[in-house]
Amino acid sequence: MSAPSDDLIRQWESEQASLRQRVLEEDTEDWQREPHFSGLERVGGVDLSFIKGDNVNACAQLVVLSFPDLEVLYEDSRMVTLTAPYIAGFLAFRETPFLLEALRRLERSQPALLPQVVFVDGNGLFHYREFGLACHLGVLSGLPCVGVAKNLLQVQGVSKSQEHQAQIAALQRGGDSFPLTAASGRVLGKALRSSDGSSKPVYVSVGHRISVDTAVRLTHACCRYRVPEPIRQATVHGDRCWEDVSPWEHGRPNPARIKVEEKLPSAAVLRDKSCF
Repeated sequence: MSAPSDDLIRQWESEQASLRQRVLEEDTEDWQREPHFSGLERVGGVDLSFIKGDNVNACAQLVVLSFPDLEVLYEDSRMVTLTAPYIAGFLAFRETPFLLEALRRLERSQPALLPQVVFVDGNGLFHYREFGLACHLGVLSGLPCVGVAKNLLQVQGVSKSQEHQAQIAALQRGGDSFPLTAASGRVLGKALRSSDGSSKPVYVSVGHRISVDTAVRLTHACCRYRVPEPIRQATVHGDRCWEDVSPWEHGRPNPARIKVEEKLPSAAVLRDKSCF
């Protein structure tokens, strides 16, 4: 897959800037204002999983869970072929079309199961241009979205400094958090200790139609372990997606299956979005 031209990069930057104007950083739903999210019944999670060494074939996952029980109500896993290259800061142009189509399939087939909020394995406002994957998907789908990253994006003056490490150490229990403040003074998201059992935080940011404080509170409410359950379940179903790839395609060995067998004897799927 060839690198994009400078003209295409400028086009992507322009599109991000235009769509950024449509992001709503406040609570828009009644359930978001409730102490225990009364009225929230369905939470979604999306992810794309890859085989290490293959930057073209992927498995796109959407799951919908009940809330507050966090039981799987719906799942959709599809093998997809990516057409946009991996470029730092432009993950959405690579992944959003497939995640958006999964939401649209659900809306067409079982609209009653459409999630009321979607957790995205990646960043939202916590991004080079304050418009990451969670923002992109939120604006195009119209759904409230929350970005949850497992690794810190070092951007806009936020870094793995001694101060940052000290703030992490000060998170004593699940639900504790601290702001991710840019050099400008703007809060782009929060680092959250998502469970008592994990001292390593996740990084939560607004995608669309939700405030940062509500996004953090909801992320904590959806965590059984470190990663919020909607994203964790999307990951689990992504593993199964790769395991279920047919060994034959059109009478020939399926290259994707060969890669699964060679690269993933234990179904360890690469899902590294640390830069987005």
